[in-house]
Amino acid sequence: MKEIIEGFLKFQREVFPSQAALFKKLATSQAPTALFVTCSDSRVVPEIVTQREPGDIFVIRNAGNIVPSYGGEPGGVSATVEYAVAVLRVSDIVICGHSDCGAMTAVATNHDLSSLPAVAGWLRHADAAKAISCAHQHASSTEAVDSMVRENVIAQLANIRTHPSVALGLANGTLKLHGWIYDIETGSILALNGDTRCFVPLAEHPEACETSQ
Repeated sequence: MKEIIEGFLKFQREVFPSQAALFKKLATSQAPTALFVTCSDSRVVPEIVTQREPGDIFVIRNAGNIVPSYGGEPGGVSATVEYAVAVLRVSDIVICGHSDCGAMTAVATNHDLSSLPAVAGWLRHADAAKAISCAHQHASSTEAVDSMVRENVIAQLANIRTHPSVALGLANGTLKLHGWIYDIETGSILALNGDTRCFVPLAEHPEACETSQ
């Protein structure tokens, strides 16, 4: 905790003064252009990966970058999606998985989660991804986890389409969906190509998008 407090003091002393005008503008309004849904994993920091400033992206972080399908009792993720799309009018939504994901590793390896009932219940939202991933043969446990990460991104993109605000935005052509996988070791990102349903290097295909162009 000492390091965290020292970090804040450094921010207050050195960083904040240099960006005072930006924070003054953000004090009363925000206009992010994208909703970024990713994992709570401490190694994945959306603002660093995308090099965005405060106010640029609206972020949802949770175990496994999951977006439950819209239902009768929508929770915090659903409320945040709705607010981002219907109120903030974001034009893009990114669902970003990552390498070495603990949540997807637990699913892919059938880890015993009996002592973590809340985690087990939450990860049921990845059941569709698990069914597809497990239907394929994998040469190693690493390959199985990588497959699970990919299929989970695809599954959560399908889930988010069930949200009324997202469905309307897609129908109106005011919203686009993106599926990404961030590799922690290399710093690279794979993006889902909506036409081929394959993941391609984002650096080589910056136009790659889940929704058809």
